[in-house]
Formats: sequence, structure tokens, C-alpha cells
Amino acid sequence: MSYLKTFKGIVAALLGSGGLSLGAAANVQAQKNFSIGSLNTADQFVNSFEGFRARMTELGYRDGQNVRYQYYNSRGNDELLKTLAQKLAHDKLDLIVTSSTSATVAAAKATEDTRTPVLFLSAGNPQKLVKNFTSSGNNLTGISSGSLDLMGKRMELLREIAPRASRVAMPVDVNSVNLAANDQEVAEAAGRFGFRVTELKVASSEELEKLAAGLKRKNFDAIFPPADSLVSNGIDAIAKVAVAERLPLISSLLVLVKRGALASYAADYSDLGSQGAALADKILRGARPASLPIERPRKFKLAINLKTAKSIDLRIAKELLLRADDVID
Repeated sequence: MSYLKTFKGIVAALLGSGGLSLGAAANVQAQKNFSIGSLNTADQFVNSFEGFRARMTELGYRDGQNVRYQYYNSRGNDELLKTLAQKLAHDKLDLIVTSSTSATVAAAKATEDTRTPVLFLSAGNPQKLVKNFTSSGNNLTGISSGSLDLMGKRMELLREIAPRASRVAMPVDVNSVNLAANDQEVAEAAGRFGFRVTELKVASSEELEKLAAGLKRKNFDAIFPPADSLVSNGIDAIAKVAVAERLPLISSLLVLVKRGALASYAADYSDLGSQGAALADKILRGARPASLPIERPRKFKLAINLKTAKSIDLRIAKELLLRADDVID
């Protein structure tokens, strides 16, 4: 009994003096030095990585101490994206974190030989990447942003906001990995809500700016860009013309509503990043990506830019404003 008391006394003394803490014991894994690469395709996806890094810090992974990040953004440039993906694969990192389907496809191709774990934080079309949602069957895992599934919801939102609209312009990147899937979802949704969608293809930022300048009210009643890195990166030019021509612009990303788009219904990308940090922690502790099921977003939000609505002389119904999670005025 005296030995037991003595042992308890030593433990209590260590805990009280800071020589040993339960938190330190729980974070033994986090005391290793990890290297994580982040591959992004547009500024609009940055908040997913910010949410990821913030949650990683809470889990005990501190930048510059036991984890180091390499962050790259191709900003809609496909060739640069491939180069950055190859660099990350060559650097033999512990984990590559991607934002967007395009970035994930590039990372997946670059790591076919190295098998470096790839965690996607916001893939709009994960079906292109994995065997099924239960198991990827490869070195990937992550979170679906639900963007494809929400195409109909956004079309419904457009119909509710602009009930008389019929002619819809849809700027798309002709080289987008999601082009076919987006086209299919939009065609089905447009048929349900009575929209005539005109697909306007571009292949560069320069082409997108020229396209945006040509969007006129005499030809279109609304603008509906799907989730696309190139188009999202050029949203400022599109939003400027949308206001000038008084055209409702429905975005696929919440963050673009703050940049001038009229409205969006989408996943909270910062929360997607936070959600992904839990998966990263499991991978860094030894879990195989193929053993981690693909997750879905924990929350979706409706965002409305009331300032933009006023600028295009559009009245937003009170009922819709009450439903909105974020109203920008």
C-alpha cells in the first residue's frame, strides 16, 4: 500500500509541476515532424485550406513546429497545375491536401507511382476520383462538396429569385474535368425549371474576360456558372458585367457572393476544411486513405447579396431573406 501511495504521489507531483500532462500524452503523434502540401486552383477555394489549417492547429499540429506546409495555387492555369502537382509528388510529403476536383485529379495522376496520400477537401465530382464512397480503392480520400448534387437547388433558387427568367448564360472552361458532369446536371435541372441554357466555352482567363464583356441583357436573363476553377477565378469580371446589365448571377460558391454574385446555395468551404482535418489526423496516425469513407458536407448555406440585388433593381422576397444564412448588405 505504501508503494502505491508513493507512486500516486510521484504522478501527482509530475502533473502539478508540468513535467507530464495528459494533453501531451494524447498528442505524442503530433510531436513528429510532418510535411503537408496544399494544391489549390483558385483564390475562391482558399478558405477550405484555411479552415483545414485552423483545425489542424487545434488538433496539435503547429505550423513551423511539428508540421510544415507547402501551399500552391494555379489560379485556373491547367499547365501550371500539372507542374505544381508533379512538384508536390516529387517532394515525398506525408500528405497532399487539395481543393477542387481539378486539383485532385492532377494530384492523383502525379502520385500514381509514389502513392502519397491525397486528401481532397472540396471535390465537386468525387466520382471521377474514387471507386465508391465507401472506399476509394486508391491513395485518395476526402469530402464531396456536393456541388453537382446542388445544381438543381441552385436552378430552383434562380427560378425563385427571377421567376420570369428563361435565357441563361453558362460560362464554362472547355478543359474542365467536370464539364460533362456539369452539362448533364444542368440539362436535367434546366428542363425541370423551364430554362434555356446557352453554354459559353472559354479556355483561358483572357477569353473569359472577353466573354464577360459580351454578356448582354438583350441576349440573356441570368448568368449561371457551375463550379469551375477558371470561371470562379474570373468572377470579378462576370459580376461587374452582371450588375451593369442587371443580370442575376447565381454562384456555385458562397465566397463569390461576397465578391458580387447575387446568391448561392452551397457547402461552407471553411467547414469542409475543418472536417477534412479530422481525416488528415487519421492518415498521419497511420490510416490508409482507402480505409476512410468519402464524407459529405456537414452543412450547406444560403447566401444572398442584398447590395447586388438593389444594384440590379431586383426585389428579394422577405421569405427568402429569412431563410438565408448570410445576407450581405
